[in-house]
Amino acid sequence: MLLGDRYRGFKAGANVLSAALGLAIAVALLQGVHARGPAAFGVYLPGNWPVPFGIVLVADRLSALMAVLTGAVGLAAALYALARWQQAGVYFHVLFQLQLMGLYGAFLTADLFNLFVFFEVLLAASYGLLLHGGGAPRVRAGLHYIAINLVASLLFLVGVAVLYGVTGTLNMADIALKLPLVPVSDRGLLHAGAAILAIAFLAKAALWPLNSWLPPAYAAASAPSAAVFAILTKVGVYAVLRLWTLCFPADAGASAGFGSGVLIWGGIATLGFGAVGMLASQQLARLAAFSVIASSGTLVATIGFDAPALSSGALFYLGSSTLAGCALFLLVELLERARQVEVGPAEIDDGNGALPSFLDADIPAGVNLDDDEEVLAGRAIPAALAFLGVTFTVCTLVTAGLPPLSGFVAKLAMLTALLDLRTTAAWVLFALLIVSGLCAAVSLMRVGMRHFWAADRPSPRLRVIETLPIAGLLAGAVAMVLHAGTVLDYTRACAEALHDPGLYIDAVMSARPLPGGHGEARP
Repeated sequence: MLLGDRYRGFKAGANVLSAALGLAIAVALLQGVHARGPAAFGVYLPGNWPVPFGIVLVADRLSALMAVLTGAVGLAAALYALARWQQAGVYFHVLFQLQLMGLYGAFLTADLFNLFVFFEVLLAASYGLLLHGGGAPRVRAGLHYIAINLVASLLFLVGVAVLYGVTGTLNMADIALKLPLVPVSDRGLLHAGAAILAIAFLAKAALWPLNSWLPPAYAAASAPSAAVFAILTKVGVYAVLRLWTLCFPADAGASAGFGSGVLIWGGIATLGFGAVGMLASQQLARLAAFSVIASSGTLVATIGFDAPALSSGALFYLGSSTLAGCALFLLVELLERARQVEVGPAEIDDGNGALPSFLDADIPAGVNLDDDEEVLAGRAIPAALAFLGVTFTVCTLVTAGLPPLSGFVAKLAMLTALLDLRTTAAWVLFALLIVSGLCAAVSLMRVGMRHFWAADRPSPRLRVIETLPIAGLLAGAVAMVLHAGTVLDYTRACAEALHDPGLYIDAVMSARPLPGGHGEARP
């Protein structure tokens, strides 16, 4: 930040290197906690203060998974921005790193107030990234986005204050321990504070009807910014999943399952809204934004059922939809660039207003010619158009949940789990998952026909640095299918730990400061 407008190459290199190191550390963290078996928790006390008085960072399977997704999305967007978007503003790399710091912190913190702090860090950075590049559409959408999120942040702070007043602590594990001890006279205040906090989280998770800000904001943002924004809504989903399973499990007494109906039916409404929005969208950027809303609604609805098997499929879906959404936002700009180089058919005029020669030429039977009367058979597809076509097809398959890619595996896992629940809400979500997939497929195929089949156009010029991030993200989605058994085992273990909050509580509360210095806390 102190370098100002100087040394852009150095700042770009530092940004990419930092993003790559962040991804590598996140992968190592995921492998480390998963290798611990049932006790898959790493607890760190940055100030070496005893729990619950000091700041606590906790890595479990869920937070490690979210950190890996953050690292993958961050590295892809940082690489893509090197082509042109880093030149559109002085502090792009600074804002980008602040965005990643806020995301990593939100996923690793075990303290409500620090969760609020990291929320504000990532939101402040997102305000700058949304306005990056300027222009009236970005300013208009940015002001709406900022206003909504400032209100949500205020509600967040109010909810935290109410919960602190009732429980006397802000450590998540300590709150979960003290909730059953809250007297009946304060139970209403406890539920009010939890509801206020939930509104803040669900607004950030784009739950209907709190999501009017998302389509215009994400559609107006630059491609690398929108790609990072693909995981911002997942922060709200993560916060709901973490706190709801921790504080309102089945054995929480009078507060057991508090708000489950709101999560289920609100998520179902959001999924339906996102599916209709995709059908109604005429711009690919808005369609991608509505696909984010649909994925968020799916995840929120699954949380409310409090079913480990369903949560396992939902976590698989979370990873798949995040990678595909990020890739789709990066593809938007390249596809629009391809449309801008469109040219019409070459016409030959004999000076008397004659028709184009290909309309009255003597065309041999059975030969397929183009507008210039050249045989199409055996002609190679330009590499750039082939890349756009293949990657867009992969995005479509993953987003719509069509076989054989990761979106299909995720939806199949969720549909199988819903069949075992046998409730009205489960049947509604079952049907809507199928219908929303159909809506996504129709919408994306319509866009594909408009971009690839509607007109003959020259091949656009793509830079390698623009194509590598997209290919890498979609390779991650393909890898999830090739190693589906391993990934599902991971998400199953993650879901079981989430629905057994005693493991998380014991790991955090048993941590002790290390004598004589800082370091990893050991029980």
